[in-house]
Amino acid sequence: MIQNNSTNNGGTAPTDLNVAPLSRRIRPYLIVAPALLITIGILIPFGMAIYFSMTGYTFRNPDPTFLGFKDFAFLKNWIRMFQDAQFWNAVWVTLRYAFWSTIIELLLGLGIAMLLGNTDNRFSRILRVALIFPLMVAPVIGTLIWQLMLRSGVGIIDKFLNTLGIYGMQWGASSKTAMLTVVMIDVWVNCPFVIILVLAGIQSLPKSPFESAKIDGGSAWFNFKTLTLPMLKPTILIALLFRLMAALQEFGIIFALTKGGPGDTLMSLSVTAYTRAFLYQKFSGALPFILVLWFIVNTVAKRIVTAWRKSQYQATGKELEEVAKKEGLIKRLVKGGKAK
Repeated sequence: MIQNNSTNNGGTAPTDLNVAPLSRRIRPYLIVAPALLITIGILIPFGMAIYFSMTGYTFRNPDPTFLGFKDFAFLKNWIRMFQDAQFWNAVWVTLRYAFWSTIIELLLGLGIAMLLGNTDNRFSRILRVALIFPLMVAPVIGTLIWQLMLRSGVGIIDKFLNTLGIYGMQWGASSKTAMLTVVMIDVWVNCPFVIILVLAGIQSLPKSPFESAKIDGGSAWFNFKTLTLPMLKPTILIALLFRLMAALQEFGIIFALTKGGPGDTLMSLSVTAYTRAFLYQKFSGALPFILVLWFIVNTVAKRIVTAWRKSQYQATGKELEEVAKKEGLIKRLVKGGKAK
Protein backbone atom coordinates (compact mmCIF):
# COMPACT_ATOMS: atom_id res chain seq x y z
CA MET A 1 0.00 0.00 0.00
CA ILE A 2 1.38 3.35 -1.03
CA GLN A 3 1.57 5.78 1.84
CA ASN A 4 2.60 9.35 2.12
CA ASN A 5 5.49 9.33 4.66
CA SER A 6 5.90 13.07 4.66
CA THR A 7 4.38 15.10 7.43
CA ASN A 8 3.17 18.66 7.38
CA ASN A 9 4.56 21.43 9.50
CA GLY A 10 2.20 20.52 12.34
CA GLY A 11 3.71 17.08 12.62
CA THR A 12 0.50 15.13 11.82
CA ALA A 13 0.52 11.40 11.06
CA PRO A 14 0.98 10.24 7.46
CA THR A 15 -2.15 9.77 5.40
CA ASP A 16 -3.09 6.86 3.09
CA LEU A 17 -3.46 8.09 -0.48
CA ASN A 18 -5.50 5.03 -1.50
CA VAL A 19 -8.30 5.70 1.00
CA ALA A 20 -11.04 8.04 -0.27
CA PRO A 21 -12.24 10.84 2.01
CA LEU A 22 -15.19 10.07 4.26
CA SER A 23 -17.45 12.55 2.44
CA ARG A 24 -16.87 10.71 -0.84
CA ARG A 25 -17.38 7.26 0.70
CA ILE A 26 -20.76 8.09 2.20
CA ARG A 27 -22.00 9.92 -0.91
CA PRO A 28 -23.60 6.80 -2.55
CA TYR A 29 -25.48 6.07 0.68
CA LEU A 30 -26.73 9.65 0.86
CA ILE A 31 -27.99 9.42 -2.72
CA VAL A 32 -29.83 6.15 -2.07
CA ALA A 33 -31.20 7.22 1.34
CA PRO A 34 -34.30 9.15 0.08
CA ALA A 35 -35.39 6.24 -2.14
CA LEU A 36 -34.83 3.84 0.76
CA LEU A 37 -36.93 5.96 3.11
CA ILE A 38 -39.75 6.19 0.56
CA THR A 39 -39.62 2.42 0.02
CA ILE A 40 -39.83 1.80 3.76
CA GLY A 41 -42.69 4.27 4.01
CA ILE A 42 -44.56 2.32 1.31
CA LEU A 43 -43.80 -1.17 2.59
CA ILE A 44 -44.82 -0.56 6.21
CA PRO A 45 -48.49 0.36 5.45
CA PHE A 46 -48.62 -2.35 2.81
CA GLY A 47 -47.39 -4.99 5.25
CA MET A 48 -49.81 -3.75 7.92
CA ALA A 49 -52.69 -4.00 5.42
CA ILE A 50 -51.82 -7.63 4.67
CA TYR A 51 -51.59 -8.42 8.38
CA PHE A 52 -54.87 -6.71 9.33
CA SER A 53 -56.65 -8.51 6.49
CA MET A 54 -55.86 -11.75 8.34
CA THR A 55 -57.38 -10.55 11.62
CA GLY A 56 -60.89 -9.91 12.89
CA TYR A 57 -60.29 -6.21 13.49
CA THR A 58 -63.37 -3.98 13.50
CA PHE A 59 -64.13 -0.64 15.12
CA ARG A 60 -66.30 -2.47 17.64
CA ASN A 61 -63.65 -5.10 18.27
CA PRO A 62 -60.32 -3.24 18.00
CA ASP A 63 -58.21 -6.32 18.68
CA PRO A 64 -55.79 -6.98 15.79
CA THR A 65 -55.16 -10.58 16.81
CA PHE A 66 -53.98 -12.95 14.11
CA LEU A 67 -56.72 -15.49 13.35
CA GLY A 68 -54.27 -18.39 13.27
CA PHE A 69 -53.43 -21.17 10.83
CA LYS A 70 -55.98 -23.72 12.05
CA ASP A 71 -58.43 -24.56 9.25
CA PHE A 72 -56.92 -21.60 7.32
CA ALA A 73 -58.69 -19.16 9.63
CA PHE A 74 -56.34 -16.35 8.57
CA LEU A 75 -57.86 -16.52 5.06
CA LYS A 76 -61.42 -16.08 6.33
CA ASN A 77 -61.77 -12.51 5.07
CA TRP A 78 -60.31 -13.43 1.68
CA ILE A 79 -62.53 -16.48 1.20
CA ARG A 80 -65.57 -14.49 2.23
CA MET A 81 -64.66 -11.77 -0.26
CA PHE A 82 -64.26 -14.14 -3.22
CA GLN A 83 -67.59 -15.77 -2.37
CA ASP A 84 -69.35 -12.41 -2.24
CA ALA A 85 -71.22 -11.31 -5.38
CA GLN A 86 -70.58 -7.66 -4.45
CA PHE A 87 -66.85 -8.20 -4.92
CA TRP A 88 -67.23 -9.42 -8.50
CA ASN A 89 -69.64 -6.59 -9.23
CA ALA A 90 -67.07 -4.13 -7.82
CA VAL A 91 -64.33 -5.59 -10.05
CA TRP A 92 -66.59 -5.34 -13.11
CA VAL A 93 -67.57 -1.72 -12.29
CA THR A 94 -63.92 -0.74 -11.69
CA LEU A 95 -62.68 -2.25 -14.96
CA ARG A 96 -65.58 -0.86 -16.98
CA TYR A 97 -65.17 2.64 -15.57
CA ALA A 98 -61.39 2.60 -16.10
CA PHE A 99 -61.72 1.28 -19.67
CA TRP A 100 -64.27 3.81 -20.92
CA SER A 101 -62.82 6.87 -19.21
CA THR A 102 -59.26 6.08 -20.31
CA ILE A 103 -60.16 5.21 -23.92
CA ILE A 104 -62.29 8.35 -24.40
CA GLU A 105 -59.64 10.58 -22.81
CA LEU A 106 -56.87 9.14 -24.97
CA LEU A 107 -58.79 9.39 -28.25
CA LEU A 108 -60.19 12.83 -27.49
CA GLY A 109 -56.90 14.08 -26.10
CA LEU A 110 -54.93 12.81 -29.09
CA GLY A 111 -57.37 14.37 -31.55
CA ILE A 112 -57.43 17.78 -29.85
CA ALA A 113 -53.65 17.76 -29.41
CA MET A 114 -53.17 17.02 -33.12
CA LEU A 115 -55.45 19.92 -34.05
CA LEU A 116 -53.69 22.33 -31.68
CA GLY A 117 -50.24 21.10 -32.67
CA ASN A 118 -50.83 21.72 -36.38
CA THR A 119 -52.17 25.26 -35.93
CA ASP A 120 -50.44 28.31 -34.53
CA ASN A 121 -52.76 31.29 -34.26
CA ARG A 122 -54.27 33.40 -31.51
CA PHE A 123 -57.31 31.16 -31.08
CA SER A 124 -55.20 28.00 -30.63
CA ARG A 125 -52.98 29.74 -28.08
CA ILE A 126 -56.02 30.92 -26.10
CA LEU A 127 -57.48 27.43 -26.27
CA ARG A 128 -54.28 25.89 -24.91
CA VAL A 129 -54.51 28.13 -21.85
CA ALA A 130 -58.25 27.51 -21.38
CA LEU A 131 -57.76 23.73 -21.46
CA ILE A 132 -55.70 23.93 -18.27
CA PHE A 133 -58.65 25.26 -16.22
CA PRO A 134 -60.24 21.85 -15.42
CA LEU A 135 -56.89 20.67 -14.02
CA MET A 136 -57.03 23.49 -11.47
CA VAL A 137 -60.35 22.20 -10.09
CA ALA A 138 -60.43 19.36 -7.56
CA PRO A 139 -62.37 16.33 -8.87
CA VAL A 140 -64.93 16.60 -6.05
CA ILE A 141 -65.54 20.29 -6.76
CA GLY A 142 -65.81 19.53 -10.47
CA THR A 143 -68.39 16.84 -9.69
CA LEU A 144 -70.46 19.30 -7.63
CA ILE A 145 -70.34 21.80 -10.52
CA TRP A 146 -71.60 19.14 -12.92
CA GLN A 147 -74.37 18.19 -10.48
CA LEU A 148 -75.64 21.75 -10.61
CA MET A 149 -75.44 21.86 -14.41
CA LEU A 150 -77.25 18.52 -14.76
CA ARG A 151 -79.95 19.20 -12.17
CA SER A 152 -83.43 18.84 -13.61
CA GLY A 153 -85.26 22.14 -14.11
CA VAL A 154 -82.41 24.50 -13.18
CA GLY A 155 -79.25 23.05 -14.75
CA ILE A 156 -77.93 24.69 -17.89
CA ILE A 157 -77.33 21.33 -19.61
CA ASP A 158 -80.84 20.16 -18.74
CA LYS A 159 -82.30 23.37 -20.17
CA PHE A 160 -80.24 22.94 -23.33
CA LEU A 161 -81.52 19.39 -23.76
CA ASN A 162 -85.08 20.67 -23.26
CA THR A 163 -84.64 22.95 -26.28
CA LEU A 164 -83.77 19.81 -28.29
CA GLY A 165 -86.90 18.05 -27.10
CA ILE A 166 -85.15 15.82 -24.53
CA TYR A 167 -86.84 15.85 -21.12
CA GLY A 168 -86.47 13.97 -17.86
CA MET A 169 -82.82 12.90 -18.08
CA GLN A 170 -81.98 11.20 -14.77
CA TRP A 171 -78.17 11.22 -15.17
CA GLY A 172 -76.66 9.91 -11.93
CA ALA A 173 -80.05 8.97 -10.47
CA SER A 174 -80.63 6.20 -13.02
CA SER A 175 -78.72 2.94 -13.28
CA LYS A 176 -78.80 3.26 -17.07
CA THR A 177 -77.02 6.63 -17.20
CA ALA A 178 -74.97 6.67 -13.97
CA MET A 179 -71.85 5.21 -15.59
CA LEU A 180 -72.17 7.62 -18.52
CA THR A 181 -72.39 10.54 -16.09
CA VAL A 182 -69.28 9.73 -14.04
CA VAL A 183 -67.27 8.95 -17.19
CA MET A 184 -68.34 12.29 -18.68
CA ILE A 185 -67.22 14.15 -15.55
CA ASP A 186 -63.94 12.24 -15.44
CA VAL A 187 -63.25 13.10 -19.08
CA TRP A 188 -63.93 16.79 -18.40
CA VAL A 189 -61.59 16.84 -15.40
CA ASN A 190 -58.69 14.74 -16.70
CA CYS A 191 -58.73 14.97 -20.51
CA PRO A 192 -56.70 18.25 -20.45
CA PHE A 193 -53.85 16.33 -18.84
CA VAL A 194 -53.71 13.98 -21.83
CA ILE A 195 -53.97 16.90 -24.26
CA ILE A 196 -51.07 18.78 -22.66
CA LEU A 197 -48.90 15.65 -22.48
CA VAL A 198 -49.51 14.63 -26.10
CA LEU A 199 -49.15 18.23 -27.30
CA ALA A 200 -45.74 18.43 -25.66
CA GLY A 201 -44.80 15.18 -27.42
CA ILE A 202 -45.97 16.53 -30.79
CA GLN A 203 -43.94 19.72 -30.41
CA SER A 204 -40.80 17.72 -29.59
CA LEU A 205 -40.97 15.60 -32.77
CA PRO A 206 -38.20 16.15 -35.35
CA LYS A 207 -39.20 18.17 -38.40
CA SER A 208 -37.01 16.53 -41.04
CA PRO A 209 -39.05 13.30 -41.54
CA PHE A 210 -42.22 15.33 -42.11
CA GLU A 211 -40.47 17.66 -44.55
CA SER A 212 -39.17 14.67 -46.50
CA ALA A 213 -42.63 13.09 -46.55
CA LYS A 214 -44.12 16.38 -47.76
CA ILE A 215 -41.62 16.55 -50.61
CA ASP A 216 -42.43 12.94 -51.58
CA GLY A 217 -46.14 13.79 -51.64
CA GLY A 218 -47.23 11.84 -48.57
CA SER A 219 -50.84 12.39 -47.49
CA ALA A 220 -51.85 13.59 -44.02
CA TRP A 221 -53.13 10.13 -43.08
CA PHE A 222 -49.89 8.51 -44.31
CA ASN A 223 -47.80 10.93 -42.26
CA PHE A 224 -49.93 10.34 -39.16
CA LYS A 225 -49.89 6.54 -39.51
CA THR A 226 -46.24 6.03 -40.39
CA LEU A 227 -44.50 9.00 -38.73
CA THR A 228 -46.50 10.77 -36.04
CA LEU A 229 -48.13 7.82 -34.33
CA PRO A 230 -45.01 5.58 -34.03
CA MET A 231 -42.90 8.48 -32.71
CA LEU A 232 -45.68 9.51 -30.30
CA LYS A 233 -46.15 5.98 -28.98
CA PRO A 234 -43.94 6.47 -25.87
CA THR A 235 -45.83 9.66 -24.96
CA ILE A 236 -49.22 7.99 -25.50
CA LEU A 237 -48.18 5.07 -23.30
CA ILE A 238 -47.13 7.49 -20.53
CA ALA A 239 -50.54 9.16 -20.73
CA LEU A 240 -52.19 5.72 -20.70
CA LEU A 241 -50.17 4.71 -17.63
CA PHE A 242 -51.11 7.76 -15.57
CA ARG A 243 -54.76 7.87 -16.56
CA LEU A 244 -55.46 4.14 -16.30
CA MET A 245 -53.86 3.89 -12.86
CA ALA A 246 -55.86 6.89 -11.65
CA ALA A 247 -59.12 5.61 -13.18
CA LEU A 248 -58.75 2.20 -11.55
CA GLN A 249 -58.38 3.89 -8.17
CA GLU A 250 -61.02 6.61 -8.72
CA PHE A 251 -63.02 7.38 -5.61
CA GLY A 252 -63.76 11.11 -5.39
CA ILE A 253 -65.91 11.57 -8.51
CA ILE A 254 -68.01 8.44 -7.90
CA PHE A 255 -68.52 9.08 -4.20
CA ALA A 256 -69.30 12.77 -4.65
CA LEU A 257 -71.88 12.06 -7.36
CA THR A 258 -73.84 9.02 -6.15
CA LYS A 259 -71.84 7.38 -3.29
CA GLY A 260 -71.80 4.24 -5.43
CA GLY A 261 -75.48 4.23 -6.31
CA PRO A 262 -78.09 3.92 -7.51
CA GLY A 263 -78.04 0.48 -5.92
CA ASP A 264 -74.64 -1.04 -6.68
CA THR A 265 -74.30 0.48 -10.16
CA LEU A 266 -71.12 2.41 -9.32
CA MET A 267 -69.83 0.38 -6.36
CA SER A 268 -66.21 0.14 -7.49
CA LEU A 269 -63.51 -1.56 -5.45
CA SER A 270 -62.44 1.64 -3.72
CA VAL A 271 -66.01 2.74 -2.92
CA THR A 272 -66.93 -0.77 -1.72
CA ALA A 273 -63.86 -0.90 0.54
CA TYR A 274 -64.68 2.53 1.99
CA THR A 275 -68.30 1.53 2.62
CA ARG A 276 -67.35 -1.68 4.39
CA ALA A 277 -64.60 -0.08 6.47
CA PHE A 278 -66.26 3.15 7.62
CA LEU A 279 -70.00 2.57 7.27
CA TYR A 280 -70.23 -1.11 8.21
CA GLN A 281 -67.11 -0.78 10.46
CA LYS A 282 -65.60 -4.01 9.12
CA PHE A 283 -62.04 -2.82 8.71
CA SER A 284 -60.34 -6.20 8.23
CA GLY A 285 -63.05 -7.27 5.77
CA ALA A 286 -62.47 -4.17 3.60
CA LEU A 287 -58.68 -4.52 3.29
CA PRO A 288 -58.77 -7.50 0.84
CA PHE A 289 -60.71 -5.27 -1.59
CA ILE A 290 -57.92 -2.68 -1.46
CA LEU A 291 -55.21 -5.31 -1.87
CA VAL A 292 -56.94 -6.79 -4.90
CA LEU A 293 -57.17 -3.28 -6.36
CA TRP A 294 -53.44 -2.85 -5.71
CA PHE A 295 -52.73 -6.12 -7.54
CA ILE A 296 -54.77 -5.01 -10.57
CA VAL A 297 -53.10 -1.59 -10.71
CA ASN A 298 -49.63 -3.07 -10.26
CA THR A 299 -50.17 -5.68 -13.00
CA VAL A 300 -51.52 -3.14 -15.48
CA ALA A 301 -48.73 -0.66 -14.70
CA LYS A 302 -46.03 -3.28 -15.25
CA ARG A 303 -47.47 -4.22 -18.65
CA ILE A 304 -47.65 -0.59 -19.76
CA VAL A 305 -44.13 0.20 -18.53
CA THR A 306 -42.79 -2.83 -20.42
CA ALA A 307 -44.53 -1.65 -23.59
CA TRP A 308 -43.21 1.87 -23.03
CA ARG A 309 -39.62 0.66 -22.71
CA LYS A 310 -39.98 -1.36 -25.89
CA SER A 311 -41.48 1.59 -27.79
CA GLN A 312 -38.71 3.90 -26.58
CA TYR A 313 -36.16 1.33 -27.67
CA GLN A 314 -37.72 1.19 -31.11
CA ALA A 315 -38.02 4.98 -31.38
CA THR A 316 -34.27 5.42 -30.93
CA GLY A 317 -33.55 2.98 -33.76
CA LYS A 318 -31.41 0.71 -31.56
CA GLU A 319 -33.48 -2.31 -32.46
CA LEU A 320 -32.83 -1.78 -36.16
CA GLU A 321 -29.11 -1.29 -35.47
CA GLU A 322 -28.92 -4.57 -33.57
CA VAL A 323 -30.78 -6.40 -36.34
CA ALA A 324 -28.37 -4.96 -38.90
CA LYS A 325 -25.38 -5.99 -36.79
CA LYS A 326 -26.73 -9.53 -36.43
CA GLU A 327 -27.34 -9.77 -40.18
CA GLY A 328 -23.83 -8.52 -40.86
CA LEU A 329 -22.37 -11.04 -38.42
CA ILE A 330 -24.29 -13.88 -40.07
CA LYS A 331 -23.09 -12.82 -43.51
CA ARG A 332 -19.48 -12.76 -42.30
CA LEU A 333 -19.86 -16.21 -40.76
CA VAL A 334 -21.38 -17.56 -43.99
CA LYS A 335 -18.59 -16.06 -46.06
CA GLY A 336 -15.99 -17.47 -43.69
CA GLY A 337 -17.57 -20.94 -43.97
CA LYS A 338 -17.56 -20.77 -47.76
CA ALA A 339 -13.93 -19.65 -47.80
CA LYS A 340 -12.94 -22.67 -45.71
